[in-house]
Amino acid sequence: MEYNLIIDTLKELDTFQKSKTGVQSNLEDFRRYLNDQASVKDAAQGSETAARSNSEIENEIAKQVIMLGRYSKHLLKKSLENHPDLVNEDFTYLFRMMDHASLTKMQLIEKNAHEKQSGIEIIKRLVRNGLLEESPDETDKRSTRISLTEKGKKVFCDSVKDITTASKILCGKLLAEEKDTLLLFLEKLNAFHHNVYTNLKNEHPEKILKIVGNE
Repeated sequence: MEYNLIIDTLKELDTFQKSKTGVQSNLEDFRRYLNDQASVKDAAQGSETAARSNSEIENEIAKQVIMLGRYSKHLLKKSLENHPDLVNEDFTYLFRMMDHASLTKMQLIEKNAHEKQSGIEIIKRLVRNGLLEESPDETDKRSTRISLTEKGKKVFCDSVKDITTASKILCGKLLAEEKDTLLLFLEKLNAFHHNVYTNLKNEHPEKILKIVGNE
């Protein structure tokens, strides 16, 4: 039974009855009262949203994304405490490699949207811990290919349960349909940023905005 719903309804009914002191009311009157209250609330929210400029909304979105990134990093760090061979970024590299027999170092780094030097250090650590192994690229002697070791696959599979727990916490109390909608928007944003990162990462943000704004 939805006790919170019953409590909220009784509170609204009490407020309604107090506003109608001395006047005989029925269920239809209460229904109209609830509709009026909802309309007032919707109008107030609409006015607040309309008062915000696009820049304010975009800045707020950026802030929320940054904060979620920090919360997720903290959760992942706590979830991996029982897996000494892994830290936050290490897990994402193993996660990427589960879908590929092998990748070049730069392919793996770019799939994680990292700077070259940071990615190289992570790969070195994973190789040192026996989770990844290196091999010469048969078609490009300048490149080194990376693949998962059996230990790497086992460590990844062992850590998935803890990562899944962190993911559930990160999703908060969103309903199933809200998760679906959020995922759709996040995939759309990530596809956009993957394109920007791949083709325009060395450009100044103002130039990027001019280019993508004309698409």
